[in-house]
Amino acid sequence: MHRSYLFVPADSDKKMAKARALAPDAVIYDLEDAVAQDARPEARLRVAEFLSQDRSGVSTAQFVRINPMDSEDADKDLGAVMSGAPDGIVLPKAHAPDDIAALSARLDALEAQHGVTPGATCILPVATETPRALFTLGAYATVSERLAGLTWGAEDLGAAVGATSKAGDNEEWSDPFKLARSLCLFAAAAAETEAVDTLYADFRDQAGLKASAERARRDGFTGKLAIHPGQVDVINAAFSPSEAEIDQARAIIDLFERNPGVGALSLEGRMVDMPHLIQARKIIALARGR
Repeated sequence: MHRSYLFVPADSDKKMAKARALAPDAVIYDLEDAVAQDARPEARLRVAEFLSQDRSGVSTAQFVRINPMDSEDADKDLGAVMSGAPDGIVLPKAHAPDDIAALSARLDALEAQHGVTPGATCILPVATETPRALFTLGAYATVSERLAGLTWGAEDLGAAVGATSKAGDNEEWSDPFKLARSLCLFAAAAAETEAVDTLYADFRDQAGLKASAERARRDGFTGKLAIHPGQVDVINAAFSPSEAEIDQARAIIDLFERNPGVGALSLEGRMVDMPHLIQARKIIALARGR
């Protein structure tokens, strides 16, 4: 379970080294939007070399964002970086779960080719970047075991529908993008995987980021994308349960363990039932994941 996913341009050794040293829960070496077309061949080599370095003692998960599956670059990206055995692949502009199946099949072959443990490379799709994708989100519950989570994006979706703004009145998102965000959250829950909130674009606005990350955790997201090193600590803090939350969760779990077969109980003058127990277990899992 990862709280923070930090994007870093894949054409800069300096930025890739700095990103990993900052210890986000996951770093995403970006071969898509952050790298110009002509620079991608060199960037692929840089990523492969970086992934091949000794990772002993490195707790940060190493992801690579490739180009969309229907592009000419996707196979080139995969063919280059899989020699370094990344922990996961971020798939942009996923139209449907079928794209995950196609990517998984490609990973099967590349893992065998490079001696990587079969199934070790997970997949994190950006699942809302095309209008078509919104109508397929429920089907992620049936796709590959490689699925590491679902995340969403607003920029490409906004361009596709011709939105002149993505912000609502006194809201972070206008209604169409709140819908995409909510569908991503529910689809992740249906697939029993992580729900990762999209990035907060104004990396200088720490207060806005904090509010956005706390709102995301309140709603049920387990992590958030980052586009600047300065966002990592704020995101990690927002998605880390407080000691009070952990103590309360343990109390609820202990109460139900002492009363097996009972569906509703009283704790400190309030009723707790199965939804409270489920949430308590999630809080403990989130705390252990840290």
